[in-house]
Amino acid sequence: MSFPRYLLIALVLVLTACDDLYPSSDDKREPVDPNTIGSQPGQIAPDFSLFDTEYNTVTMSAELVSTDGIVLYFAMWGCPTCASHMNHLRKYVIPNYPNVKFYIVDYTSNTVELSRTAQVDNKYTDLTVLVDNTQEVLTLYEATMATTVVIENAGSHGIVRMNEDYKDSVKLTTTLDALP
Repeated sequence: MSFPRYLLIALVLVLTACDDLYPSSDDKREPVDPNTIGSQPGQIAPDFSLFDTEYNTVTMSAELVSTDGIVLYFAMWGCPTCASHMNHLRKYVIPNYPNVKFYIVDYTSNTVELSRTAQVDNKYTDLTVLVDNTQEVLTLYEATMATTVVIENAGSHGIVRMNEDYKDSVKLTTTLDALP
């Protein structure tokens, strides 16, 4: 057999192994109990406190008091995908939601100083960066690079309304538009 024939057979095998060649954007996670604390949409958001890059303590429950909601975007410095997402958020999303607080969560820098240096070097001083150097919040929200979490102000606590990887901001803006 010739090389192109082997390549064609390999391609057919790879494609037939896929579960779904036409995936939807539907959330297929199991329903959650809305009275439980967790990271999934509909659950009570776990509270947390982190330093920002200027050593201010940011506590989720305290921040929710004066806003409709909070957006957490988990980023790594030097990642071109994260830079693209943060620039898109900065230009097209954040200006449209003045009653929502947006935070970049740096979970890779080991210290506040290193995170601040990276924030300045990458020209993101207009965004609030939270330093999750122990990856506590990353773990609480089962996040990874580019995870975007929306937490709605529900009075005495927050409710997770979205927790997924940033794609093109369509789901994010739809979720933000639905906040009270």
